[in-house]
Amino acid sequence: MKLFLVIGAINGFIAVALGAFGAHGLEGRLSEKALATWEKAVNYQMFHTMALLVTGLVFAKIQSMGLLWAGWLFLIGIILFSGSLYLYSTTGVKTFAMVTPIGGVAFLAAWALLGYAVVKYL
Repeated sequence: MKLFLVIGAINGFIAVALGAFGAHGLEGRLSEKALATWEKAVNYQMFHTMALLVTGLVFAKIQSMGLLWAGWLFLIGIILFSGSLYLYSTTGVKTFAMVTPIGGVAFLAAWALLGYAVVKYL
């Protein structure tokens, strides 16, 4: 789906910008642990941005409802997992960190759906 490709490109841009901001703008302002959490958020955002792009490309070949769900779940995972870690690392509010596993479950479901679609249709 073209939309997943556009959303993936936007997320890639955001991940690079936030990675640079973390490395240059937050250094010395956050603890090493908080910076490591920020970096984990950036890494997971970028990994799953690539998965979102792959989902969009595969969807162009196979229009499967499972792939459609996978794409949305990758996006939801990025928002919940990485977003909560960005907020937690900069605020220290533990409530934000409690949202992170929900994003992780969205990632797991998305990977399972992507894998199923590839095995079934390709």
